[in-house]
Amino acid sequence: MTQTIAPRVRPRVLPRVRTLVLLLLAATGLLLAGAGPVSAHAALTGSDPRQGAVVDKAPTQVSLTFSEKVALSDDSVRVLDPKGKRIDQGDPANVSGTTYAVKLHSGLPDGTYTVTYQVVSEDSHPVAGAYTFSIGAPSQTSVSVSGQEAGGGIVGWLYGLGRYVSYAGFIVLVGGAAFVLACWQRGSGVRVLQRLVVSGWLALTAATLGLLLLRGSYTSTGKVGDIFDLELLGQVLQTKTGAALVSRLLLLAAAALFIAVLFGAYDKREDEEKRDLTFGLAIGGTVVAAGLAASWAMSEHASTGLQSGIAMPVDVVHLLAVAAWLGGLAALLVALYRAPADTPVEGAAVRRFSRVAFGSVLALVATGVYQSWRQLGSWSAFTGTRYGQLLLVKIGLVLLLVGVAWISRRWTARLVDTVVGKAKGAAGVEEKGAGETEKGAGETEKGAGEGEREHAAAQSRASAATSASGSGSGSGSGKKRASATVSGKSDAKRAAQLARQQAAIDTARQKQQRDADPNRFGLRRSVLAEAGVAVVLLAVTTMLTSTEPGRTEEEARAATSATSTDTSSSGALTLDMTFDTGGEDGKGVVRVDLDPARVGGNEMHVYVQRPNGRAFDIPEVKIAFTLESQDIGPLPVVPDHISTGHWSARGVQIPMAGEWKIAVTVRTSDIDQATVSKNAQIG
Repeated sequence: MTQTIAPRVRPRVLPRVRTLVLLLLAATGLLLAGAGPVSAHAALTGSDPRQGAVVDKAPTQVSLTFSEKVALSDDSVRVLDPKGKRIDQGDPANVSGTTYAVKLHSGLPDGTYTVTYQVVSEDSHPVAGAYTFSIGAPSQTSVSVSGQEAGGGIVGWLYGLGRYVSYAGFIVLVGGAAFVLACWQRGSGVRVLQRLVVSGWLALTAATLGLLLLRGSYTSTGKVGDIFDLELLGQVLQTKTGAALVSRLLLLAAAALFIAVLFGAYDKREDEEKRDLTFGLAIGGTVVAAGLAASWAMSEHASTGLQSGIAMPVDVVHLLAVAAWLGGLAALLVALYRAPADTPVEGAAVRRFSRVAFGSVLALVATGVYQSWRQLGSWSAFTGTRYGQLLLVKIGLVLLLVGVAWISRRWTARLVDTVVGKAKGAAGVEEKGAGETEKGAGETEKGAGEGEREHAAAQSRASAATSASGSGSGSGSGKKRASATVSGKSDAKRAAQLARQQAAIDTARQKQQRDADPNRFGLRRSVLAEAGVAVVLLAVTTMLTSTEPGRTEEEARAATSATSTDTSSSGALTLDMTFDTGGEDGKGVVRVDLDPARVGGNEMHVYVQRPNGRAFDIPEVKIAFTLESQDIGPLPVVPDHISTGHWSARGVQIPMAGEWKIAVTVRTSDIDQATVSKNAQIG
């Protein structure tokens, strides 16, 4: 009987959907590739001596004040003389609240001294920076701190990748298991779903181990060779982050047992027997999933700052909602594309997931609003801080994801209607199938009769051959045995070819049946678009958790501004001006200190910093003073370079009192420069 397989009709995939997915994946790569060193989550809000100060008498200690508590090591704070020699003694210590100090040697000579610090903020992120002060008068210094950077380099990149993989693994592990238990219990026997959930577990476990090894180098030296330093690893285990990572590994051991039961004993139970086991797995799985989520909540943003006792459980709910939505989405996508034709995902399962996703979105909105208020604190932080800008991008992606999910819900409704329509015609199909079965039985009997006749003929031929060669030699018998062996190998090879052909035919039939339903194909397409948006959303979320909260950044700015105001009222003048030359690395803040800001000779210091507060060098800085009311100026001043990001000029003459315009020209490259100015009362 010849069987004809109808040619597979491939549904046309809309170019817009393909383009959207490709653009989203490309955007993910750009987000990850463009992610720089982790932003500090604790800002330096004050120091004594202050940055750029010139003191008459050598201080006995240097104190630093941060916006939140930080963790210190023996070398967290170092003070270097103009030749680069350390002049601090003893370990830094907490003196009050968020202020930390280190003692200095006595009898320090005049000159410019450099203070460097590298600490770990309370929410687990490294913070580094440097500044200078002078005793007696500024001097040249051999210390270069331009490379002072926390969380950068190869180790920083690997740590960021590990964070992304750990979030992705958690989402796939928890969301995939929840999809099986809550939406599609038959999926526990589907191999592709089993591989998906196990892959999530492996990714989370490997990433957690990697983060544990990288942590010591990431928060201290930044050297690749220190990744396997056992002494650093021992120090990490004593920190809050180290304890959270170890707890996560222990919980992953319990998760492995949960997976073994879900895809082992649970899958082998009958539907009625699964009820009690489903309840037990749901309770145990929820406890393990909440514990895994708490390993992030108890060591990062939620554990510090305002209302941490409320923020941590809210963060756990937020992470679980993300996993239920995006992880379930990944499981649904795999089921729609890779599940066997004999075990297709039912419309009822898709509808149940739609309800779970809707509930997750509501939880995300509620917890997200609270987290946004807590981390930003003001509407201006949305646009005035990097955290707020990333949060706006995340909100936009969530809205896009909800829009695509709404399209998926429409396809889900149509898929359910199709399933109901097919169920109504099931009786007719069964009758037709029974008739075909009887017809097939007759053909089978006919085939069996033909097989018996062929077998008898084969026996007759074999008997005749035996009689004809009965008087042959032993060599003839050997030839017959060799011929039979070759014939057997040929039959085996032919059978293998037929098996492969049959498998290909079955695969083609399954794909044809799967793609023939336009509603199922439409659902697959929209879910694929959702998954593309979710990948980018996860990348943005990872960057968001590594960015200084807007509230902290604004508080640090306010503290710096207050310090500048106090300095101005004491007779010295301090002006901060932001600039943007438009070129690469062209944004920053220039600070002008004029002391004593009166008629006659003055001492001027100029500091150039990046937006994150780190000092950096630029090719040229020029100052000009203009008293427009008296048509005096501009009076140019070209300061001397002292150290990284620090220029100074002595004997700056102000001829008369008045409101002077102070213009600063900064050049960041051969062609990129900008001039910024402010007015100030001098004299």
